[in-house]
Amino acid sequence: MTESHIEQNAVTVVIPCRDEAEALPGVLAAIPAEYHALVVDNGSTDDTAAVARAHGATVVGEERPGYGAAVQAGITAAGTEFVAVLDGDGSMDPAELPGLVELVRAGADLAVGRRRPTEAGIWPWHARLGNQVIAHRLRSTYGLPVHDIAAMRVARRATMLSLGPLHQRSGYPLALLVGAAGAGWRVVERDIAYRPRAGGTSKVSGSALGTLRATKDFLAVLR
Repeated sequence: MTESHIEQNAVTVVIPCRDEAEALPGVLAAIPAEYHALVVDNGSTDDTAAVARAHGATVVGEERPGYGAAVQAGITAAGTEFVAVLDGDGSMDPAELPGLVELVRAGADLAVGRRRPTEAGIWPWHARLGNQVIAHRLRSTYGLPVHDIAAMRVARRATMLSLGPLHQRSGYPLALLVGAAGAGWRVVERDIAYRPRAGGTSKVSGSALGTLRATKDFLAVLR
């Protein structure tokens, strides 16, 4: 995608997915009408790609396994000036994206969502504790004013691409924030609702093994 083909002032919502066919219809229905939905199918074994197309999304395939690889593929494929990223599990409301987009339009380099659970039990204690520890490290060591690892985020596409390839797996959000700090970006955080998944099982907090793998990825970024 060359800069001459970038749609100025428009927004692409990149949704990295692996086996999210059950939740996707609700997620895509909630995306603001003026935004472009781009689903990155990261090796799904269900009907994720077909469901996404049926609900009007552009679908890009990424064969390399990993959340970061899928996100990077989506950002690269986006044809708009602004790029938003959120999960395809329905835990975050796409209707909250315009608030983050406006923060970037107003001068932020990166606007991120701080998850606020809407009910008890949504965020397993081990995942929440790990997030708090990492966020404290980001504030104390890197000077970033964040309390979460940016599960929902918005930036200009060119800004995101300027950091080059980042961590290919679960460490991507953390690598992005560390890279943002190193590049001197202005990072702004805003509260967003964190809801129960609309379907499927979390690849990270849904199991002890998933959490262990994510922790290993995070430590690799912070070492």
